[in-house]
Amino acid sequence: MKQIEATIEFTVPFYDVDAMSIVWHGHYVKYFERARCALLDLLDYNYEQMRASGYVWPVVDMRIKYVKPLKFQQRLKVVAQLAEVEYGLKITFQVIDVASNEVLTKAYTKQVAVDSQTEEMCLLSPDILHQKVAAYEN
Repeated sequence: MKQIEATIEFTVPFYDVDAMSIVWHGHYVKYFERARCALLDLLDYNYEQMRASGYVWPVVDMRIKYVKPLKFQQRLKVVAQLAEVEYGLKITFQVIDVASNEVLTKAYTKQVAVDSQTEEMCLLSPDILHQKVAAYEN
């Protein structure tokens, strides 16, 4: 599989930090979601298209490694990279300081396809995901 990734950039806003001007840990998930949406848009398979194809894709696993804190007004980029599509949708993330290019956080999420009609989890990813990845690679 060809490397497929999307990058977002932003400056840490005041409303995301605690009293020590450090990003509260729960906001990291929001940053990952923004990067994931950019990646899914690249694949032409965003959440609306997923639903239209007959599947929902809940997150079933998430891991975060906090290497260094994110701070108020820090300029960051989040890189989302497609890591697996066979048995679900695994996306890896890196939060990187724009000024130093230092990796501050590493993470991944795993989503699985659930049939919208039967509400059954699919053990293998449906063909539509493979088709979207193949179309992007060509």
